[in-house]
Amino acid sequence: MLQEKRLIQPIAHIKTEMPTKFGLPRQSGLVEALRARIVFEPLYRDPVAFRGLEGYSHIWLIWGFSENERDTWAATVKPPRLGGNKRMGVFATRSPYRPNALGLSCVKLIEIIRDEKLGPVLSVAGADLMDGTPIYDVKPYLPFTDSRPDAAGGFAGEVFDYALEVDFPQPLLERIPPEHREALLGLLSQDPRPAYIDDPDRRYGFNFLTYDVRFTVAGGRLTVVDVVDL
Repeated sequence: MLQEKRLIQPIAHIKTEMPTKFGLPRQSGLVEALRARIVFEPLYRDPVAFRGLEGYSHIWLIWGFSENERDTWAATVKPPRLGGNKRMGVFATRSPYRPNALGLSCVKLIEIIRDEKLGPVLSVAGADLMDGTPIYDVKPYLPFTDSRPDAAGGFAGEVFDYALEVDFPQPLLERIPPEHREALLGLLSQDPRPAYIDDPDRRYGFNFLTYDVRFTVAGGRLTVVDVVDL
């Protein structure tokens, strides 16, 4: 007898320092100082399901673009790294606007925390997900098959290799808890602005933990001008 088809459901949700989409790394692994925890739903907290996972240094997360779900899809999108004005095929990009709103990220597995109330919780580094993102599956990263050093990076590799110099005045930086400063500096160096906006007089800002971090960018230098409590 055939089983009734079951719709995909979240098995976990991620807890991160990023409460909104703006400011997130554009790919996983770019800001390894950015830490997160994966908290599983009660049905999936059986410790047996995690047996052997501690032997892996990295894992794949299959997750949902929960803030970008829509009923329609487009065959082309405008990648931010191309200035937001040039269209490419959706399947040649990692745009969140896809036929199915699924994302794929490789993160570093720091440890498996045995929490009395929440069961096994995964502590990870380098995630590019906002707080509360649903996780649909976790799979081990296998370096002997998943790594392809000679692979071509397409147009993404042509425009990605740069970072901003960050000027974060010490009195403002001291408002951020010490254990989170490295992650924030890494996020800022990746240039959180939309690629199609380049206005040295404009103030930008994004939420990090419980702060609104405001900054300007001129040339290759980002300057933090204020840190405001949310």
